[in-house]
Formats: sequence, C-alpha cells, structure tokens
Amino acid sequence: MKYFCEVYTTQQEKYFLKQAKEFIIKSDVATDKMNDVIAILNYADWKYYVKDNPVLADKEYDTLFSLLKKLEEENPSLIAQDSPTQRVAKGLNSDFETVPHLVPMLSLDNSYNAEDLQDWHERNLKLLSKENDSDEQRNLFGEIPAFAGMTIEYCVEPKFDGASISLVFENDHFSRGATRGNGIQGDDITTNTKQIKSIPLSADFSSEKIKQIEMRGEVVIQKDKFKVFNDKLAADNKSPLANPRNAASGSLRMKDPKEVAERNLDAFVYQVSNIDGDTPFQTHYESLAYLSKKGFRSSFEIAKVFSKIEDVIKYAADFEEKRDELPYEIDGLVIKVNDFAQQEKIGMTSHHPRWAMAYKFKARQATSKLLNIEYQVGRTGSITPVAKIEPVYVGGVTISSLSLFNEDIIKEKNIRIGDTVLIERAGDVIPYVVKSFPELRDGSEQEVIFPKQCPICETTLEKPEEEAVWRCPNYTGCDAQVAERIIHFASKNALDIRGLGESNIRKFFEMGLLKDLPGIYRLPYEEIKNMEGFGAKSIEKMQEAIEKTKSQALHRLLFGLGIRYVGETTAKNLARGVSHLNELSTKTEEELLAIEDIGDKVAKSILDFFQNPKSIELLQELEALGLNFENQQKTQASGELAGKTFLFTGTLPTLKRKQAEEMAEAKGGKILSGVSTKLDYLIAGEKAGSKLEKAKKLGSVNIISEEEFLSLVG
Repeated sequence: MKYFCEVYTTQQEKYFLKQAKEFIIKSDVATDKMNDVIAILNYADWKYYVKDNPVLADKEYDTLFSLLKKLEEENPSLIAQDSPTQRVAKGLNSDFETVPHLVPMLSLDNSYNAEDLQDWHERNLKLLSKENDSDEQRNLFGEIPAFAGMTIEYCVEPKFDGASISLVFENDHFSRGATRGNGIQGDDITTNTKQIKSIPLSADFSSEKIKQIEMRGEVVIQKDKFKVFNDKLAADNKSPLANPRNAASGSLRMKDPKEVAERNLDAFVYQVSNIDGDTPFQTHYESLAYLSKKGFRSSFEIAKVFSKIEDVIKYAADFEEKRDELPYEIDGLVIKVNDFAQQEKIGMTSHHPRWAMAYKFKARQATSKLLNIEYQVGRTGSITPVAKIEPVYVGGVTISSLSLFNEDIIKEKNIRIGDTVLIERAGDVIPYVVKSFPELRDGSEQEVIFPKQCPICETTLEKPEEEAVWRCPNYTGCDAQVAERIIHFASKNALDIRGLGESNIRKFFEMGLLKDLPGIYRLPYEEIKNMEGFGAKSIEKMQEAIEKTKSQALHRLLFGLGIRYVGETTAKNLARGVSHLNELSTKTEEELLAIEDIGDKVAKSILDFFQNPKSIELLQELEALGLNFENQQKTQASGELAGKTFLFTGTLPTLKRKQAEEMAEAKGGKILSGVSTKLDYLIAGEKAGSKLEKAKKLGSVNIISEEEFLSLVG
C-alpha cells in the first residue's frame, strides 16, 4: 500500500523557494509577509532535518531568520506560535515540573531469539481465537471486531537506542514535551524539546477534526554528529560522552537549552498514544504514514509489514547483521500487531502491551573485574587513566584494557580497583566503563588515588581550572611525550612513514637511536641492519619512506607537528592560506581567528607554538633537513577543480580513501565531511550507503565512479 507522505505540494515548494530568493535579494520583508517567511523557514527545516534534503544554503537561511527576527521585534504582537524563533530558549531551566502522561508509557516485553517470537505469535493466536463479546473489549471505534481467520499482520521497525519522550499537540500546535519518567508521569522538557528541529512546532491535525494528540518518540543523536561533538569536547579538554544514547538522554534535562541545541539531537516519532477526535487510520503502519505526512520523522520509510511470523524472524536475523549501517544506534527491533482491532482484542498487562514485542539484538555489554589502573602520558602531556580488566568478549572483540578518560570520570562513576564493572561497546564507539557495582564489594577494593607526579619523568602535574585533564608540563624532557610526538609525526595521516611504526619507534627510542623528530632523518641504518628482525630490504624500504616525507604536502607536516588542537582539517585550513610555513609565525590572533573553524583556544595554541623558541629551533632544523615547507597546492589551486568540493563514500576499486582525497586536493579541490548542497562531487564505491541515498535525493550532486574521478583529476 502506498501513501502520500509529503507535507507540501510541489506548487507550495516552488512558491517558497521563489519567495525566499526575492526576500534575500531585497534584504527586506513587508510586515504582511511575515507568515510567508515563517512558512519558508519551517519548510526549510523540514527538508533539512526530516527529509535530509536541504534547499537553502546556510547563509540564505540565516538571512531569512534575521529578517524574521527584525520583523518580530518591530511587531511583537504578531509573533506566531510556530515561528522558528520560538525554538530559541530565553534563560535557563531552573527546574523541571512533573507532568502526567495522557496515557501511561508502558514498557515492552523482550524476546532474544526465534523461539521467543514464535511463542509470542502463538499466544497472540490463542488470544484472538477467544470469543469477544465484552463491552470492555470494544475497539477504538466503539465496534466489536469480527475476526475472520487467524492471520496476523506484524509491523516491524527499528528499536532506537536513545531516550523516550512524549509529545502533545493541541489545536495544531506543539504544547508539551515530557520524559518517560516512571511511565505514569515525567519531567516537562518542553523548552528543551523545541531545540530538536525534526519536531515541528505545528502540524495540521484539525483537518481530521483532531483537537489533541499525544505521541511517543525516541530522541537520538546521529553517530557522525556524536563523534564531531565528542571531538569538540576533547579539543576543549572536557570529558567525552560515553555513547550516543547517554548523549541524547542527558541532553533532555540540561538546564541550558542552548547547550541542548548544540548537540544536534534528532527525534523519531513511532506511536500515536491518544487522540481527542476522529482516528484517521486503522493500523499501526498507517499511523506511521500519517505522522510522516504531517511532517514528523517517523519510522514509516524503514518499517516493514509481514503476514507471516517466519518472515518476521528472517527479517530480524538479517537486520541484526547490518545494524551498524544505520546512521543511528539501535539495540533491536520492535514488532507490533499491525491492526488496531486485533491489538484491542489481545490487550495489555499493567506492565506492557501483549500485542508488542521488543526483539533485542545480542548484548554488547559484559561485566568484568577491574584489576588495576595504569597511567599513560600523551604527546601533549595529558595523563590518561587506563583500566586493566579481566579479558571479556564484547561486541565481537576481546577487551582487556580501556580508557577511563580522566580523574573526574573515575570519581563520578565511583570506580575502585577490584570493582566489578559493566563494559559496553556500541557500534564503532570505543569500549568504556558504564558503571561500577558498589553492592558487590567485599571490602578488598582500593580507592583510586590519582597521581600528583608524572609516571614517567616525575614532574609535578598541572590541571588548569577550565580543564578536566591533568598534564605533565615537561614538554621537551618527558620521554613519553617525546616518543608519542614521534609516533604521531610518522603516523599514516601525518607524514606516513611506512616501516617506522609505533613498535619500531619505541624500540629505537629505548635504545637511544632516536631522541627527537629530526632524529628520524639521522637514523644509523648500518647499526639497525645488525639488529634482530631487520633485513637489508626492510631497512631500504624504511629509508625510502623517510626520504619520501620530504615532499609531503604542507598540511601533513603541520598536522604531524602535533600542535595542540590542530587536527587534520585545521591543518589543511592553515596551509591553504600560506605559501610557506614560516608565514604562520607572523600571523596575528585576529588573522588566525579569521581562518575557517579556528576559535580562541586553537588560535592561542598556534601562536604559542610558533612563538616558542624550541619550536622555532625545531622548524629550522626540519627545513634544513629538506622537508617541504612550501604550499605547492596553492599554486595548483587555479586549475579546473579550484573551488570544487568532493566527498568519497564506500570502498573504491583501486584507490584508498586518503589517496583519493589527496589527488582531489592537489588539483585545488576541497574535501567535505558530509553530503549537503555545498557538495559538487560524490565519488561512490561499493557499499556506499546513506551518503549515496542522500546525494540522490538532493539531485544537485554529481555522483561519479572512481574511473570518472580519475579522468577528472587527469
């Protein structure tokens, strides 16, 4: 069965885009056009956040938003409830009032294998076979359903691993958002919910004579957005969030709604729980289609309907194999009897509906014992506690050690040596300790005392007030920091010295053959040849790889220097604006801040590095050794690909991703991190996934093969 699941007609869309261009060109909007601006911005939000198909550039959207704010400031009495400006929070949430749900939010019964699902199906058949002549068993429409035959249709959809919410709309407008709480009542999080732009502020329910509607949904954060947010936390020396689920759940009760908005949350609405008015659908699948039609992000596009439980079981097994291909974390599937009349007949307990079942995927959690904590020193002096645990199998790998991040995490989670701890590994996220179990302690556990001195050089550690990390300030005299900087310099994404991996660097360092970065270019090859495990051929390859670094692109050298906060993207942005590396030593803070993606902390770190006498000495030595300090790409950036943007997805037939990106950049192209209207070319290989689908929806992106890309770059 097909449904029309668009909120806007083609005519409306064309009108919105035409009006948007006119308003932007004029930089002015008449008061009587306020509602048009609101409609355009709400349409743009829907296309961007719900349909993953942006229609306005960021600057165009910002211009329209500013015009609307100006109009509303001049005409406060005309501010509409569904104006996008009403998402912006005013002040902090000092408290969260407890509010009752219109209908209790029950839990779901769980199944873990095919036998569980088969048993559940048979129970449903038995319940449907009973006579149904009680007034209490009447369905939503006041009718006593007549069941012909014993066929049960099941609707299957992902079980999102996030935070449950309840949404209430009254007279077409969003009126309340609440957490699940205890199922009967939850916290009023209306202001924070407004920061989730995939939840519309208004929807046309009145056309079906619906005065009030309550829905259930799940707040999630996309995996790639979670990584970006965690990287930002790390750059600001803040503790990273454990996983996307915790990020979503913790966001809902944050006091500052502006911080909620920064987390780029999303929401899938998966059920209509209560309606005051007519019910315009007869099945669960139809309700998902209805919600999609009204502008919500629902499970409709990925939900499936089956008439046989055997097909449900096969689909569940297949889906588990490809769970990591989804952009969101899921921990199972939810299977519901599709027909509402059958749901009524099957009924529910005080704990869960009998007509729904959660099929849980294999656990990616396990318990283990914390044996000890070791402390590692990073290349910038950061001290990271590493938990050593009894080996445990989680999510396809055996884990024996994992990061505890910093002292604050140890205190917050009340972790002691000897504790039983819960370990989790979600998707591609690194394993982490979820919590300890104080109730299992026998008195032999030891409190964790964070060291006051560097475990390597014994220098007294420092911890600035605004940071969560302890650091060793002995930048040049701490062997651990020096060794880590050499490892970083030689790594794949920096100078890429094949044959000089971490193990060899540590071996040479311990033997005194390698003491600093310039030492890489003075290695005693004759002496190394006599060491066990090194032959003439391997030494020759290592020497060739080291020599090759002298012609590496400038941005690779910049990244390899290990300047604090300067990652690959920042290194590329820095290199793009200079002809020679030494030009960066003359940049002012204002000039650095004008560079894309560089903020106050990054600018200060760059200034500190280039003004440090030891850094200047290092750079002079590296240049004298023959390393490339010139931005050769700057002279090549006037070619055919100058200003063109590229993104690679999937597995390419012959090229490695990094190699292909460098080929594009060498011709003046720029690499983007995601699909948007700013993207010119998407090079798609095997298993391209969601980026390819999004590019197809956009329509404006050139989707090409590796062969076509090679032809493009010549």
